[in-house]
Amino acid sequence: MSSESGAADGPRTVVVTGASAGLGYQAAQQLAAAGHRVVLATRNPEKAVAAERRIRSVVPDAVLEHVHLDLADLDSVRAAADTLATTGPVHAVLNNAGVVGSRERQSTAQGHELQIGTNHLGHFAWTGLVLPMLQATGGRVVHLGSISHRWATLDRNDPLGAGYYNGYRQYARSKLAVMLFGFELAQRLADAGSAVSSVVAHPGLALESLTQAAGAQSRVEPSRSDPSWIGPGQRLVAQGKDAGAVPLVHASVADDVRSGEYWGPDGWFQLRGRATVVPAEPRAHDRLEAARLWTASERASGVTFALDALD
Repeated sequence: MSSESGAADGPRTVVVTGASAGLGYQAAQQLAAAGHRVVLATRNPEKAVAAERRIRSVVPDAVLEHVHLDLADLDSVRAAADTLATTGPVHAVLNNAGVVGSRERQSTAQGHELQIGTNHLGHFAWTGLVLPMLQATGGRVVHLGSISHRWATLDRNDPLGAGYYNGYRQYARSKLAVMLFGFELAQRLADAGSAVSSVVAHPGLALESLTQAAGAQSRVEPSRSDPSWIGPGQRLVAQGKDAGAVPLVHASVADDVRSGEYWGPDGWFQLRGRATVVPAEPRAHDRLEAARLWTASERASGVTFALDALD
């Protein structure tokens, strides 16, 4: 894989889910500015067009495409993967899109709780379906982790369930699921002798209010307001979503990234700072927990990973 400058072996094609707002938008713009071809995989076509317009106002020669993807609908996930297969080689997939802290319990099109159904299960299915494209290029999949995984556990009997519903608790559980999947995928790819790498990355505490404006880039489509618990003191240790996207971009295209690593900010508590390899909680590397989650995810999504067929 090339570095962020794209100088080592030419531009890459990077697919960014949820690229019309927030971290996904910032990552897409940074990747385009570095000379990479970026596929915006988004749910709302109008917002995707607006994002393309604003990226091109900052990066006039940006190479951009759009694929419609609704991660809360597994039929849409399958259709998006079919479409992506017709667009040319894919070198990296940045699984960024997500639902954060839904106050009321909501469901995906197939009836799964919305946050884990979108953040984990939709991306699980998506990754399994695009894996052959990444295998063809020796590519990379990047999973969006979170510091919130530190306070989460999954139900061993129902790892995709919510139990007693609390929005932020369920968000943390969804992110632990993402990380368990990302690290387990790295192990299984290595065991299969695949050249594809699986990396987890997180943005630290990234706030919309601290995001630096860059011409027409500013406030494309605010992904959400900053959490209500963010106070003046906490803002001192946070960073903008532009800075938060840097570890995600680095994990997607940089040469010094290895499969199974966890990238995030190097500052206190991993809240802000420069991109570096950071530690995750041991529970995110629990292979027994990951195996239970994997089995439940294959059953719920209908997508299996034919890793033994990779060569």
